Amino acid sequence: MRLLQRRDVADGVLVLACLALTALAVRASWSVLPAPVIAAAGVAGAGAQWWRRRLPWLAAVAGAAAYPLSGNPGPLLVGVYSGAVHGSRRGAAGAGVAGWAGIAGWSWVDEGRLDADDVVFSAVGAVLVTGLGLYVAALRELRASWQERAERADTERLLRDEQARAAERNRIAREMHDVLAHKVSLIALHAGALEVTTDTTRFQQGAGLIRGTAREALQDLRTVLGVLQASPPAASSPPPVPSGQPAAPDDGFADLPALVLAATRAGQRVELRDLAGPLPAGTARVVYRVAQEGLTNARKHAPGAPVTVTVERDPAGAVAVTVANPAGGAALDLPGSGAGLVGLAERVRLAGGTLRSGPAGGGWRLAAVVPWQEATAR
Repeated sequence: MRLLQRRDVADGVLVLACLALTALAVRASWSVLPAPVIAAAGVAGAGAQWWRRRLPWLAAVAGAAAYPLSGNPGPLLVGVYSGAVHGSRRGAAGAGVAGWAGIAGWSWVDEGRLDADDVVFSAVGAVLVTGLGLYVAALRELRASWQERAERADTERLLRDEQARAAERNRIAREMHDVLAHKVSLIALHAGALEVTTDTTRFQQGAGLIRGTAREALQDLRTVLGVLQASPPAASSPPPVPSGQPAAPDDGFADLPALVLAATRAGQRVELRDLAGPLPAGTARVVYRVAQEGLTNARKHAPGAPVTVTVERDPAGAVAVTVANPAGGAALDLPGSGAGLVGLAERVRLAGGTLRSGPAGGGWRLAAVVPWQEATAR
């Protein structure tokens, strides 16, 4: 609205200036025609300039027609200039022709004749005014193009930032699921065992396991949420890992035997068949995640069923990890978001591997093939 008001003020000033020149033309007899004709033509030409932005062709024609009759060049200059600035390219050419006709017409009315010099002078004057208008129009288009490109760049930058934030939120959500779902399922398994035991000693041991696992889950939660800090924390040695529990996958080499040991101590029947031997840290981390997700899902959906974790090298040199279990008891009443396998598939894909899961022999089978490499997706 403010921009429109400024334009209106500018147009009003130009109209008033043209009317003032018309008054001078009447008083000083700038044309050989009678004063009423000079006044009428000057007022008509000046008034038409109010629509010079919306109807540039009207402003150019009216200004050009008013000049021979009134001798006032103001409406002609403003009209031809406006036709070149605000009109189309064809409209600019038409404004130039109208300007040439108006200047030539003034020479013919004033002198009663039109010679070659008048024609050339009229053409030069019209070309100069039209060229100035086209130059200003090109500058405005260039400035508008720069502004549009800047706005588009800002929009794209905001979109990239939002995509990066969304990707980071998804990564944190996957990390929280991977770290906490395993510990929470262990707590649920310990609690289920306590519900049916009458041995005081075993009850105390189970309560201690629940307390220790819950404490580790909280510690893992603080570790994962640490990525939300504005700046990365200073490098420090990893916190000590309680006895009998696996090291967190981000603490270096992923300890698969410790993961299986923790699940076994919780009452889950797990057999580890490690035929691959020592693995690079990056590959071991992804293998750890696959085994962790497979054991967690087996505890949740097939409690009591034996689970076999197999890690071996395939002929191509990649590492194949399989977590398989037959059908078990009724599934535990634990909420699930369905993000575990989705996040795991993304991890394996980013590592350059493949992941498959589905029913097998009445049970469930989770299998992944991970390339042998030092650095993989985390």
